[in-house]
Amino acid sequence: MDPLVSRMRPFGTTIFTEMSALAARTGAVNLGQGFPDTDGPPEMLAAAAEALANGANQYPPLAGIPALRHAITAHEQRFWGLTRDPDTEVAVTAGATEAIAAAILALCEPGDEVVCFEPYYDSYAASITLAGAVRRPVTLRPGPSGRYEFDEQELRAAFGTRTRLVLLNSPHNPTGKVFTSEELHLVAELCREHDVYAVTDEVYEHLVFGGEHVPLAGLPGMRERTLRISSAGKTFSCTGWKVGWATGPASLVSAVLRVKQFLTFVNAGPLQPAVAVALGLPDSYFTGFAASMRERRDRLVAGLTDAGLAVLPSEGTYFVTADIRPLGGVDGIEFCRELPSRSGVVAVPTQVFYDHEEAGRHLIRFAFCKRLEVIDEAVARLKRP
Repeated sequence: MDPLVSRMRPFGTTIFTEMSALAARTGAVNLGQGFPDTDGPPEMLAAAAEALANGANQYPPLAGIPALRHAITAHEQRFWGLTRDPDTEVAVTAGATEAIAAAILALCEPGDEVVCFEPYYDSYAASITLAGAVRRPVTLRPGPSGRYEFDEQELRAAFGTRTRLVLLNSPHNPTGKVFTSEELHLVAELCREHDVYAVTDEVYEHLVFGGEHVPLAGLPGMRERTLRISSAGKTFSCTGWKVGWATGPASLVSAVLRVKQFLTFVNAGPLQPAVAVALGLPDSYFTGFAASMRERRDRLVAGLTDAGLAVLPSEGTYFVTADIRPLGGVDGIEFCRELPSRSGVVAVPTQVFYDHEEAGRHLIRFAFCKRLEVIDEAVARLKRP
């Protein structure tokens, strides 16, 4: 058997596909998959329509159109103080998912080890496996306050002679954790000590409700070893557009592009000008967007708590996690498969995002990136006897 086929055998249908299909089949309110039910800013949509009507429908450059690359670098300088060369240090990708896959495939050889924090977005495990690399997960666990934490010694022990890179997601899906400055400085220290790369997934960079988003690339000694990944999908409510990017030193971005050219080659030609417009929107857009999501989070958290779930703090992202044990649940997969027929609501079991499944068996994830009336309907259903 082909070794690649053998390695990928454990990866079947994603939990998001399964749960969304269950929502459609049962008519349940879908709080499982993290996509908004409203469109993005009108300026962005108008720019896309203009680009479609005016000939931007052929292959764009491999690295992305100049206007978008310049907008990405201006955005990183404006919000995070990161200086990039738009001609050599930016790669536009088919969403953050392709950027992550291309980065791992470009930087890892078979047998290399990747330090990551579990639970993790499911594409991470698949990309590491495709590269023939090995996961070294460090488990995030709710601490005394309910906030997700990790053990420093466990993180230190995950690094070794075969460590090639650290894969870090903050704000973090599915837990809603925002890594603190102290935690990030520890990660940076270990990257420098072991001379490894970092790949940072920062797609929720503008959705922080507690703490502060700090890009790892901005810490001492990290710029030249970090690929920073983000996308338009979450910030501008256009998840179906699949426009993402990777920024970093020219040598690492070049490695990403060498892989990307054999994945999608290029993507989203007429949508790239529109994302460039969106990245230049005034600060009021970004603060207003975060405030609207915070309101949705608070509404859902209150409702889940009233329904009897033990809700854990969500400092960012679209998501909140909850402990099912107060309702007698012991297995998240079983609980989520029964929830649509029992209550008319879909959630996602977070245990599928762990290597150490027992650490998350009692936890499930809800998405709050929905209209308030949808959240209210879901909460009302959950409260029914």
